Amino acid sequence: MIAVGFRCDAGPRTGVGHLVRCVALAEELVARGVAVHFLSDLGGVTWAQAQLAQRGLPWHPAPFDQAGLVAAAARLGLDALVTDSYELPPGQAAAVRATGRTVLTIVDGNLLGQSADVYIDQNLDAELVAPELPPGAVRLAGLDYALLRTAVRERRPAAPRDAAVGRTPKVVAFFGGTDAFRAAPVIGRLLVATGAAFDATVVAADGGLRDELLAVATLEGQRLRVIAPTDDLPGLLADADLAVSASGTSTWELLCLGLPAALVRVVDNQILGYERTIARGLAAGLGHLPALRAPGVEADTAVRVLRDLLTDPVARAALGARAWAAVDGRGPERIANALLAAIRSAARHRRVAALDRHAAVAHGWDYDGWQEMHAAGRAPAV
Repeated sequence: MIAVGFRCDAGPRTGVGHLVRCVALAEELVARGVAVHFLSDLGGVTWAQAQLAQRGLPWHPAPFDQAGLVAAAARLGLDALVTDSYELPPGQAAAVRATGRTVLTIVDGNLLGQSADVYIDQNLDAELVAPELPPGAVRLAGLDYALLRTAVRERRPAAPRDAAVGRTPKVVAFFGGTDAFRAAPVIGRLLVATGAAFDATVVAADGGLRDELLAVATLEGQRLRVIAPTDDLPGLLADADLAVSASGTSTWELLCLGLPAALVRVVDNQILGYERTIARGLAAGLGHLPALRAPGVEADTAVRVLRDLLTDPVARAALGARAWAAVDGRGPERIANALLAAIRSAARHRRVAALDRHAAVAHGWDYDGWQEMHAAGRAPAV
């Protein structure tokens, strides 16, 4: 049985996006009979731990250094390692790759010095650039490779959604498993400021956020329901008319579902993805979170954008149709195909090398000399 390890982390400040992407690929691999192991520091985030436990995905402590990672790969019998981290020292993946194991690295633009056989950049328009890669490496880029969990892919509608005319729009607002930058109360207040009717479900990552949201006074025709992080988020989204979320990993899930979305930019590394998504008309933009916390031009603009989305079901439907067409949900399949092909290719190379060594010994040649003669077409027949 092929075995694949995942080196990714989660935490109150780093969020859960890297883990969610890896879980999406792990689900696809497990469905194909591949054994998977997570080597992760989950930062005590209960929701992150539950994602692995509920799926029966084995979880091991994150190795401290490259020697520990190489040892873990050997102990678990890994054929390949998947890395998804902004913090992982490049030497760790390189050390695993040097053992002959296949390495697949998930990146967001910058390769961060990581050495891999396969690079995945699932971001919008990522295919338009061509960074320099290690010899023999391949890079798969663009929304065709968006990593989406099974629960999302199963809920993708067969066609774009119709306009929900004549009903109070259902809104779902969420900001990752930790909402590290406290966006939920800000969005709750902006929704109320629209003066439009809505039935909103807002995810509060902790008790403090819940208390802030419950203190938001709604107007007539407005309902603000506060819930804890839930594994049924894809189900809530599938039944929603509008989503409000941070720009990031979840954006591609919203597009796959064909769900009209309003995005807020929370951190600087979201700038490029946010701007491209808005420019393509695949989602509406609310702006940069810090500028939305207090009254001002940015907050007024965000209120206007939300009001238009809440009161115009036809415009929402058009936005959702463009989103639906952008992401087909087959990214995990394509990436699994590429990873398994790379693993099998590496295994073939190892078998050929073993046969070459055997032939060299049989003819009394040292291995390097045999390789030179083989390349020149002068190696004796075995």
